[in-house]
Amino acid sequence: MTTSQMLDERYGRTRSRAPRWLIIAGTAVAAAVVVGAGWMTVAGALDDVDVRTTAFQLVDDSSVRIDFQVTAPAGREVACALEAQDADHGVVGWMVIELTETDGTPRAFQETIPTVSEATTGLVNSCWVT
Repeated sequence: MTTSQMLDERYGRTRSRAPRWLIIAGTAVAAAVVVGAGWMTVAGALDDVDVRTTAFQLVDDSSVRIDFQVTAPAGREVACALEAQDADHGVVGWMVIELTETDGTPRAFQETIPTVSEATTGLVNSCWVT
């Protein structure tokens, strides 16, 4: 009997391994999690919309014009939320617009947002694939 076996016997330790089916099941679950996370990353990138506010102009006390550029996946329709803010960054105007199918190249747009009071800035809050 080896020293290791004598110590195991003395202190009641056992050397057991997990059953083979448990090891296989754990490996399969881990692989499924990795594949699922990879797919979610790729699927999220397929519907990615890039938007840049290029300019804004205060038209009068009750409207602001926003110039912006949108790059979206080809063949998809896009919606954008535009907003106007006052000096305290409070939202004084809000509008959601829908853009027709895109071809994957950057396109420029110009929209005028009505406001409830004088705005100091205008911007694109977000865009998404519809």
